[in-house]
Amino acid sequence: MKIAVGCDPNATDFKASLIPVIEGLGHEVVDYGSEDPIYANVAIAVATDVAAKRADRGVLICGTGIGVSIAANKVEGAYAALVTNIYQAQRAQLSNNANIIAMGAQVTGIELAKCFVREYLSLTYESNPRSAPKVDRITEYEKKGK
Repeated sequence: MKIAVGCDPNATDFKASLIPVIEGLGHEVVDYGSEDPIYANVAIAVATDVAAKRADRGVLICGTGIGVSIAANKVEGAYAALVTNIYQAQRAQLSNNANIIAMGAQVTGIELAKCFVREYLSLTYESNPRSAPKVDRITEYEKKGK
């Protein structure tokens, strides 16, 4: 898969530690940088390319992960999940079909973040009777909002 990765300047080293993990899993990484102090810009760029299928999934990082997840979720077709534990990283994909995960470099240890990325990228959403109606409702609402 092609994985779009971006962060704000505060998370540059954090991102640099995650990229080899992603590549080690056999994925191609597209680095969207970390120079812009306005984290929304990189989050929107990553989300736009993921939603347009120019990247398969995305990983976003800021201080808490909250800002980049909010910004990414403003892009139609982008579904960013803020993950703070392994179960959320798994469920982001399995239950919610999230195409982006967000993390906080100032609130998450790097070794734990590596685990989040490994789990998230190892899983694939499969529509099922429990999750499908919930995911479908989100995309249905998004499309009506135009």
